[in-house]
Amino acid sequence: MKRFSTLAVAVAIAPLAYAQENSIEEIVITSSLVHASSTATAFTVSGEQIGQAGSQSLGEHLSDLPGVSSNNFGPAVGQPVIRGMSGNRVKVLQNGLVIRDVSGIGPDHANDLDLNNVQQIEVVRGASALLYSNGASGGIINVVDNTIARSDVEEPTAYISGESQSVNDGQGFSAGARGNVAGFNLSYDYSEFDADSYDVPRGAILHDEEHEDEHEGEHEGEHEDHDEDMTTLANSDYETESQRIGISRTGDWGYVGASYQELSSTYGIPFHGEHAEHEGEDHDDDHEGEDHDEDHDEEGHGDEHEEHGEERIVSRTDSEILSLEGRLNINSDLLNSVRFSVRDTDYLLAEAHAEEEHEGEEHEGEEHDDHGHSEEPTFFSNESTEVQLVFELGTDEAPRRVVVNRVSEKLAVKGEEAFMEPVKSTETTIGFFAGLEAGGFDIDMGVRWDDIEREGKIREMHHEEDHDEDHDEDHDEDHDGHGEEGFELEPFTYRDSSFSGALSLSRPITDSLEFSFNLGLVNRTPSAMELFMNGEHLAVARYEVGDANLDRERANNIDIGLVYSSDEWFANASLYRNRVDNYVYLRDEMEDDHEEEHEEEHDEDHDSDHDEHDHEGLMMSSYTQQDATFSGYEIELGRRFTLAGGDLEIRLQRDAVNAEFARGGDVPRITPARNVLAFDYTRGMTTALLEIQDVNRQTAISDFETPTKGFTLVNARLSHSVELGDRAVLTIGAYGRNLTDEVARNHTSFVKNEVPLAGRNIGIRARLSF
Repeated sequence: MKRFSTLAVAVAIAPLAYAQENSIEEIVITSSLVHASSTATAFTVSGEQIGQAGSQSLGEHLSDLPGVSSNNFGPAVGQPVIRGMSGNRVKVLQNGLVIRDVSGIGPDHANDLDLNNVQQIEVVRGASALLYSNGASGGIINVVDNTIARSDVEEPTAYISGESQSVNDGQGFSAGARGNVAGFNLSYDYSEFDADSYDVPRGAILHDEEHEDEHEGEHEGEHEDHDEDMTTLANSDYETESQRIGISRTGDWGYVGASYQELSSTYGIPFHGEHAEHEGEDHDDDHEGEDHDEDHDEEGHGDEHEEHGEERIVSRTDSEILSLEGRLNINSDLLNSVRFSVRDTDYLLAEAHAEEEHEGEEHEGEEHDDHGHSEEPTFFSNESTEVQLVFELGTDEAPRRVVVNRVSEKLAVKGEEAFMEPVKSTETTIGFFAGLEAGGFDIDMGVRWDDIEREGKIREMHHEEDHDEDHDEDHDEDHDGHGEEGFELEPFTYRDSSFSGALSLSRPITDSLEFSFNLGLVNRTPSAMELFMNGEHLAVARYEVGDANLDRERANNIDIGLVYSSDEWFANASLYRNRVDNYVYLRDEMEDDHEEEHEEEHDEDHDSDHDEHDHEGLMMSSYTQQDATFSGYEIELGRRFTLAGGDLEIRLQRDAVNAEFARGGDVPRITPARNVLAFDYTRGMTTALLEIQDVNRQTAISDFETPTKGFTLVNARLSHSVELGDRAVLTIGAYGRNLTDEVARNHTSFVKNEVPLAGRNIGIRARLSF
């Protein structure tokens, strides 16, 4: 019903604006505060390319760009990785402001984005990202839409679109319209997509290596047969629904506009630490003894245990984003204009058992399932307000801008996996940015001062031997409502102020060759999770512990680039070195010195509290830091041909990154080297693309990682447009991903073995615009 009502709204808006006769003006939007960045470090992906590629995660959409990959956790979750750096080192923006979701709290959380009918996606790698956002030592990704029109819409447009995928029986629909009514620019976009669990090649799903080691011998053949039989990744289904509404008014004085965005999704968690443990109990020799059998026989839960192993964990997200933005033209000798943006975000993610999702309140009284685990959902929320003012002092050729930015954000985790107490963060940024031409160089520079404060509570484990029963009762009363039994909570405020700066130089060497040099010093304050995390993080099968004493990261980045372009040939190359002082990472405590450290710092009783088995089999992991160096390169070489009345472009690219700690050893979860060969053909209103991605084996791993085999993906797409009448165009397209049905997994993923990439996927799309 929603689909038809939405279509009715879209169709209703379009004819209201048909009285306008002129063509729509093309609007080019960039998030940069200075000049456009060098093509050696920046890319722009058009909205048309995004649409032709079909529905997939943000990371997957961009994973064919040099230096960009995806940290996937199933089809709905694909957080981007740039030059081996991930998390909040890579900022994801929408129309120039950072998206405030909970993707930074866990790799199983999706970026809260609507990629339907976007204008373009901007990607900036390295220190130049400081000119776009603070703390982005890896890079930025800015998704630009035209929901708020910044100039008058002179001709109305509307569209409807449909999509179908084979790998997951996915079905999608979208519609939208833009027009000008009584001097107001109106826009509306709606989309929905629904997909079942996706298919994988036979043998692609692997058990955890440690789990396999425990079952060598008698059960080894059984596991191999089980892997070979699995061709569908359970609980990898997802559905999304979104809508955007915008209104604006423009004039010689500038423009002002507002937008409302609503996005909801439901997706299965294809891997969950709790259930990995339960499935292992069926085969664990420790549970084959008499006690295990008696417990289950007496309670009569033999069959229920098998059902529990197939239990679904799902995440449901709901977000509402209200934005207000504008520009006031002052046109004085001192000040040209003032741009302002205000965004209020209310985001909620609920992770729960599927039975609870469907049965609702019937499960509220059930505190635990048959295995002693809570059945209550976990709620992850982010409530934030961001205000930004940009004072434009210079000209388009020589911009001078002062930026003041203020963010108030509250992150909270409540319920079953409440591994962190609520954290309130405030961020204040004052920056100066300038661009100029001098001595033949195009120069961009920027300086930011950031003041960040995070207020939370440190969880400290207390031990039964240290408290008598009376004290325990008083303690429970005093800490009622704080969440976790067995923890003492101590209020703590982390305050950090720092300066960051970036300098970018570019100069033409010849008419076809350009040189660029980028230098940056980027400070990053530890995230709320890195500081205050302390609890079971079942999505990655770990017990994670943060550290409130972490220092700020300091990234010292040098990037040298060359760009060549002629009528027939084009090429670009980028060589970079990023030394990160106090690099924060999640360290699995499996190294040889783990036992020695605990013997020196803790007595035997305290050691037992941190033993892996005391955390229900979850691996003990801690956020720690040490100096690290990221170095690598990206190379692209291409040539253009005229073929059969069309244009053929062939390009070959390679990217590689090496990341090592200063004290020795490799940084965990680093993207392996990759080669990409692409053939892009255009003839009239027909386009075709064939792409071959050859990803190398990753053997540069930390002590607690396993190698990842290399793989080759063959992707293709074909699109043809037909003019049906005055301004009416029908575009029909098809795409194929992993056409050879290759077993593939991303080394950057925490669940690379359990959650491989999808198998062969054939999709079709049709779009009517008028």
